[in-house]
Amino acid sequence: MRARMALYLSQIEVELREVSLRNKPQPMIEISPKGTVPVLLLDDGSVIDESLEIINWCIKRNPSLFKDRLNKDQELFTEDIIKIFDKEFKFHLDRYKYSSRYEDVDETSHRNACISILKNLDKEIKNTSYFFSNNPHKIDLCILPFIRQFRIANPNWFDSHGEIPRIQKWLSSFLESYLLKEVMVSYEVWEKNKPVTIFPISQ
Repeated sequence: MRARMALYLSQIEVELREVSLRNKPQPMIEISPKGTVPVLLLDDGSVIDESLEIINWCIKRNPSLFKDRLNKDQELFTEDIIKIFDKEFKFHLDRYKYSSRYEDVDETSHRNACISILKNLDKEIKNTSYFFSNNPHKIDLCILPFIRQFRIANPNWFDSHGEIPRIQKWLSSFLESYLLKEVMVSYEVWEKNKPVTIFPISQ
């Protein structure tokens, strides 16, 4: 989702190949042996197989990707928060949402660790549709998908939690946004010799 949002906002068209991670196609393994998604194969043959790196590539290709600029402090804050979410938050999220996949995991303690991170972040959110303004920025693309997954684990508990009101409002705005609707499109699993699928479908 993170990579798709960046490509969409950058107005970069790509050939999209939806895959099943239970049955990874050989062409995917050949260009990215680690076998994870997303994978972006560029025209020059180079490969980017991390969502954050794809986002950074999109920003480099299109410096005006985001409609309004951030100041230096906001940019530094963005990078710090993304690191926390990519490492700490995701670690706890996986063990909360998929606790049955791990041995000796206390689901509640990992849920509480996620909430602790969200409570600290809640204090920083502006009274706008997105984190810094009414337009999305890198921090929105990188973090909201994780928070969305956290809510999915127990929507009623998340929605009724009283200590993260700005997080709840921020996520709610994202869930109703044009951006999510444009990128969360279902595609058939790719098969060789089938017609090419172009993403985004619309701009």
